[in-house]
Amino acid sequence: MKKISLLIVMILLFGCTEPYLLQTSNFEEALVIEATITNELKTQQIRLTKTYRLEENGPEFVENANISVEDDFGNVYNFTEGNEVYESQNPFQAIAGRRYKLRIIVNGKTYTSTPEVLSAVNPIQNVEVHDVTIAGDRGAEIKVKSFDPTGNSKYYRYEFEETYKVIAPKWKPNTVTINPNFNALGSKDLIFTPRTYEAQTCYSTFKSNELLLHSTSNLSEDRVDYMVRFIHVTNPIIKHRYSILVNQYVQNLESYTYYSTLKSISGSGSILSQNQPGFFRGNITCESNPNEKVIGFFDVSSKSSQRIFFNFADVFPGTTAPGYFYDCYDNCVDEPGEYNCPGVYNFCFEIGNPNSTCEGENVEAQLNTGNLLYYSGPNPIYLVPLPCGDCTQFSSNVVPTFWQ
Repeated sequence: MKKISLLIVMILLFGCTEPYLLQTSNFEEALVIEATITNELKTQQIRLTKTYRLEENGPEFVENANISVEDDFGNVYNFTEGNEVYESQNPFQAIAGRRYKLRIIVNGKTYTSTPEVLSAVNPIQNVEVHDVTIAGDRGAEIKVKSFDPTGNSKYYRYEFEETYKVIAPKWKPNTVTINPNFNALGSKDLIFTPRTYEAQTCYSTFKSNELLLHSTSNLSEDRVDYMVRFIHVTNPIIKHRYSILVNQYVQNLESYTYYSTLKSISGSGSILSQNQPGFFRGNITCESNPNEKVIGFFDVSSKSSQRIFFNFADVFPGTTAPGYFYDCYDNCVDEPGEYNCPGVYNFCFEIGNPNSTCEGENVEAQLNTGNLLYYSGPNPIYLVPLPCGDCTQFSSNVVPTFWQ
């Protein structure tokens, strides 16, 4: 989770900085450990990075570490270095009642966690979406629901991954170039070439980038009814079809407290202002130097997931769908014979006439540089921003395996 590494930037800034000044005053390097193993039978992952200065691009992955997880039955699960992450050599799952301990050896130092046990198991019962208005804003409220009749869960952390369908509104089956040579009429011909790849329908996927925490400890029963996502009715990500995968992690009190503290340091605004806290410790220490600052928490959580799909009309029947991600010049109307709207050109060539109203050379330059894309014509000719006719400019044309 990159958000953890970013939040940690502030933790070690003991000297004050001016609000929003992207310059580190005092900096102390520390190991950042992101380690959660779950009751899913899968290849578990652990991420190892270093804290970084505000003026740097991001966290640096720590290489050549020896990482293992051992349980109190003597089973050892070794991890191997992959692409910016360490993965268990074999799939395994955390089992209720066993105690697990993380061990990391890197740069001649050994880091270990306290023994941790699997948290209570409380599967997601349902993920629902509703048309609601919150503080005057109408949108899709996505809620997760679960219930533990034993009351042993209480502390929850959520992540989600959203995927949505993108349809380029100005897509055409052909791309267009202009013949550089003049024809017999003193103009230039448009050359139409069939597309060789899917550019009309795409799919974008993004993961949540904030800590979503919830507790039922102050309620009479361990019943979750928690909003993990709110999407405004005008947001184009729900224009067509949308899917969200919600992951629920049941935590123990120590883990929940750690993540709550981590979240609180960012305050309600930018993490580059507001609070300037000191260091807070997780459950991982350096054996040779217990005073060394180590960032992270070894979490053994039960996990459950649920995915839902919905179309815009399913949630907002009778409501005008959101616009597109880009301005595609839909709301500009020219008077007959005028070419004042963006993307509308008088496609003709009249070389050597300083008073000419022809704009063919401009059209040719736009198509050659790829700034605009042909939509219709030839005269007047309509050009639109490239993403309006080719969704692969900002999305992927690969259909997700789970898509319905």
